[in-house]
Amino acid sequence: MHAITIPEPGGPEALEWAEVPDPEPGEGEVLVEVTASGVNRADVMQRRGFYDPPPGASPYPGLECSGRITALGPGVSGWNVGDEVCALLAGGGYAEKVAVPAGQLLPVPRGMDLTTAAGLPEVTCTVWSNVFMVAHLRPGETLLVHGGSSGIGTMAVQLAKAVGARVAVTAGSKEKLDRCAELGADILINYREQDFVEELRAATDGHGADVILDIMGAKYLERNVAALAVNGRLAVIGLQGGAKGELNLGALLTKRAAVTATSLRARPAAEKTAIVAAVREHVWPLLEADDAGSAGAGTGTGGDGGGEPRVRAVVDRLLPLRDAAEAHRALEESGHVGKILLTA
Repeated sequence: MHAITIPEPGGPEALEWAEVPDPEPGEGEVLVEVTASGVNRADVMQRRGFYDPPPGASPYPGLECSGRITALGPGVSGWNVGDEVCALLAGGGYAEKVAVPAGQLLPVPRGMDLTTAAGLPEVTCTVWSNVFMVAHLRPGETLLVHGGSSGIGTMAVQLAKAVGARVAVTAGSKEKLDRCAELGADILINYREQDFVEELRAATDGHGADVILDIMGAKYLERNVAALAVNGRLAVIGLQGGAKGELNLGALLTKRAAVTATSLRARPAAEKTAIVAAVREHVWPLLEADDAGSAGAGTGTGGDGGGEPRVRAVVDRLLPLRDAAEAHRALEESGHVGKILLTA
């Protein structure tokens, strides 16, 4: 088969299309013929040499894909050759084939095409695990999403609205904020022109954010704590603004607030399986075009049954897998809204 390889770390030009050995499904794994793959910031970090795959994972970039099962490894049940799936990966999505633990597979949502489904696993698992499983966002609370127009951001806005939360977003242009508003965002903050702490306080009558989903890390740490409500929860999932910052524990104590930091890629298989199962139960019904009103148990959502899905995948553009370098350049320029996908 062919895959995008990284012979040496570097810029987008470091990505090379090469012939590589076919993967073989091991115990509890299936082999997927890839239709499309999602492009994520973690792929860029891996290309630069800052984010190596976990031990035993594929050396090729790509943390999510969609495709068809072509072979079952020993001990796999519940899936069949020919099933159309999307999958959460520890690596290997930028390839024509990939071996996937069966517990990290998801069916393609009813009414969605196979290519679009490639952009779902990483964002749904990241948002659901952090915003709902860890930070426990509840109906009526306020969620602040930094980078609201990103793949993660567009999914976080929609899922939070689906459970009855109020959503604030930051983004760097009016066009991006307008797209966030179309998805349901209530409070729109241009981080280039406005102070998100002040804007959030003004919009919430001083209450602040009950949950913050943060991709910036150190650069926003102090201001994020300032923006939290009493009993607020800050979930850090990215370090685009640095890894080391000073945390005012006094402010945290006064607010009885919490800070968590998680990554998804290196989690044990059992944890990923649990997250994928929760996403299938709670998120997939919101993505299903034929059954949009039947939200998963415990989400606090309702509906009128049938019709359009309440949550949708937001895809900015499709590029051929061979053009992964162009996709990385587009991601780093940050002009996109939603997901950039590579098609095999």
